[in-house]
Order: sequence, then C-alpha cells, then structure tokens
Amino acid sequence: MDPLIVARWQFGITTVYHFLFVPLTIGLALIVAIMETAWVRTKDPKYLRSTKFWGKLFLINFAIGVVTGIVQEFQFGMNWSSYSRYVGDIFGAPLAIEALLAFFLESTFIGLWIFGWNRLSPRMHLASAWLVVAGTSISSFWILTANGWMQNPVGYEINQATGRAEMTSFLEVITNRVTWIHFPHTLFSAVLTAAILVLAVSAWHILRNNDIEVFRPSAALGTVLVLVAGLGVAFTGHTQGQIMTEVQPMKMAAAEALWETEAPASFSLFAVGDVENGRNRINIAVPRALSVLATNSLDGEVRGINPIQAEYEETYGEGNYIPPVGTVYWSFRLMVGLGFAMIALGAVGTYLFWKKRLVEARWFHRLAIWTIALPILANTFGWIVTEIGRQPWAVFGLLRVEDAISPNVSAGEVITTLTGFTVIYGVLAAVNVYLMTKYARAGTTGETSAEDVGAAMAY
Repeated sequence: MDPLIVARWQFGITTVYHFLFVPLTIGLALIVAIMETAWVRTKDPKYLRSTKFWGKLFLINFAIGVVTGIVQEFQFGMNWSSYSRYVGDIFGAPLAIEALLAFFLESTFIGLWIFGWNRLSPRMHLASAWLVVAGTSISSFWILTANGWMQNPVGYEINQATGRAEMTSFLEVITNRVTWIHFPHTLFSAVLTAAILVLAVSAWHILRNNDIEVFRPSAALGTVLVLVAGLGVAFTGHTQGQIMTEVQPMKMAAAEALWETEAPASFSLFAVGDVENGRNRINIAVPRALSVLATNSLDGEVRGINPIQAEYEETYGEGNYIPPVGTVYWSFRLMVGLGFAMIALGAVGTYLFWKKRLVEARWFHRLAIWTIALPILANTFGWIVTEIGRQPWAVFGLLRVEDAISPNVSAGEVITTLTGFTVIYGVLAAVNVYLMTKYARAGTTGETSAEDVGAAMAY
C-alpha cells in the first residue's frame, strides 16, 4: 500500500475527529459566560445552577479535545516532514503563538474558573469565564491563520539556496483575507454547534418537566443563538465562497460540478458527473444563481474545471489538478442543506419564544432533540469541502501533497499508528459520549449549595 494514501487517511481521520470537539468547546465557553453574567447581574440562583450545569459539559468536552489535538502536531514531524521542512518557517509561527499565548491563556483561566468558586469574588470569577472565551477564540484565530496560509499563501518568498519557503511579512500572513473570513465563519459555526446542544438537552428536560426554571431560559438562549449563529454562518459562508472563487477557482468549480466556464452561471441542485470526459450526464440547475452567489451579479462569470485544469498545466506543469469532484460537490450540498435546516429550526423556535409558547410546544422539543447531530455533520462536511477541495495541493500553488510526505516513512508504520489512534480515539469517543450523556441526563440536581447562594446574595 502507498504510504501517502495511508498518511492522508490518518491525517484526515484525526483532523475530523478532533474537530468534533473544537466547535463545541468554543461555543459552550460563550454560553457558560453568558449564564454566569446573568447570575452576577441578577443574583438569581437558577442562573448559578445553569452556569454549573453547562460548565460541567464544557469541561468534559474541553478535556477530550485537548488530548486529540496534540496528535495533530505530531503528524507534521512524523508523516509530513517534507512539508514541515518546506514551510515550517511560516506555518510553525502561528502554531507556536497559539500554544504559547492563546492556549496558556485559555488553560490558565479555565483553572481559575474551576477552582475559583467561593475563592474569587463573583466579578473576578466572571472575568475568568470571559477570558476563557477570549482564549478559545484567539486560539482558533492562530490555527486558522496557519490553515489560511495553506489556502492562500502570502507574505513569503522561496529561498533558492535552501529550497524552502521563508516568511517576508508577518503582517501579510496574519491579515490574509482567507483567514479573516474563515475566522468568523468558524466562530459562528461553533456557537451554532453549542446552541443546538443546549437546545436539545434543554428540550429533553422540558419534556420531562425537570427543573423548568433552569431549562426554560436555556432553551430560549439556545434557540435564539441557533437562529443568529445560523444566519452568521450563512453570511460568512457566502463571502467565503466569493473569496474562494478568486483565490481557488478550481475548488469552487468542483463544488458546483461546473466543467465549463459560464457567464451567467447556474447553481446546480443535482448532478451526475462523467469525470472521465469532463462533463455532467445529468444536471438540474437554477439559472444565474451561481453568478449571484459567486460574484454578486446576475451575469457574473464563473470559471469551469476544464479551462482551469488547462491553465494549471501551463502554470505548474503536467498533472491532474482536479479534486475529487463528487466528494466536494455532495459535501457542499449536505453542508448547506443542514445549515438551512438549523436556521429554520432557530426561526421557528425564536417565533415560539416571542409568542411565549416555547415551553408548551412539546412537538418542537421532540424535534429539537433529533437535531443534535446536525451541526457535527455540517462542520465535518465543511472541512471536507475546504481540505479535499484544495487537492492536489498541500499548500496551494506551492507544494503538492505527494511531495509533502516524509521520505522514509513506510505504509506499515503509518498503518500501525493509524490503528493505534483509531482504537484510542474510539475509547475516548465512548468515554466522552458516556460522560456527556450521564451529566446531561442528570440535570441540575445538587448544582447549587447553600454557600453558593449565600455568596451570590451577599455580593
């Protein structure tokens, strides 16, 4: 077996697995901080119980996420040493800043938040919660800066003597326009993921009449955040698509199974492709819709796969520069479809909340419980579009994936580690699901002691 194929599978599996936890951690940090803010401002014990309940789920998810994230960086040196050697001077900088600045900020104030109950003043403890929110957001920014550079390399030059990419402008790297649209898109996705969890868990308890005093406001917050964050994801995703049309036109063309350049361009609803001959056998499309999405114009031109392939062969040499069209095409549609389904859920829930019928609408809560997996799937399909749509490039226009693999790694070695990671991650997944389910079902019983209430009322 080709070690390149196995190494790609390993990196893809570990990355998708790790990203199951990241959005939930970022989003739950914000929701916990909002709940604690309500407690400090109102001194109402129900918000204290809510803060501790959602905080417990946040901490479980955070712990598992940290463990899975460490493996990611190991792979750059183990399986992808040629990549690390070629771009390490640039790619390593944001990763180092993330570890030394953002992660330490995040982990330090998580510690203060955990052990600071009844030791810090309520305002100081609340400040710790918001600094955790800042830490998780800053951490995601630096990770996305590294990824954004892979999508759209800027601020560098190739050292002809060493054959390596070297940074010439740190400012250009951190102001990369791909990063600055990836960043809000990821944050909105994280809030949406956490909001769906909060809504689903609250719905489960409301259906059983468990501590309605706590889960009514939690459900209300969750459903409003689903709508707001869902719209934010849609808007930033639209802008992201327009930027990708410019910097990675092949990715956009593959996401639409658009084989020839069109002006105006139609948005494909359903297509059956003939990749070998570079065309679609079946294509049901909405006229001009792709032009609007990609260029904000009814007559805008969107370039097709075939002419882009010809251009890339002239620029970069012979080779296949077409990503797996079917994978990118259907992943994009599943991502968008799931996103709009969540927006619809949030809109209905917000309407019920506005009409003061949210708790009484039991059909809505039954539906909400079944949506808990939607953001997880949407996030996964989104990353598949982003990363597989960039193929065959590890760094777009600079380094192909086949040239990034470690020269001395064998397929057997990668299979061994892949098997080990799969077993360990499977165990961690079972532990995470068990703990999250156990404490989510347990509710808020015993979350507030008399001492906690006394501290709140005395503040």
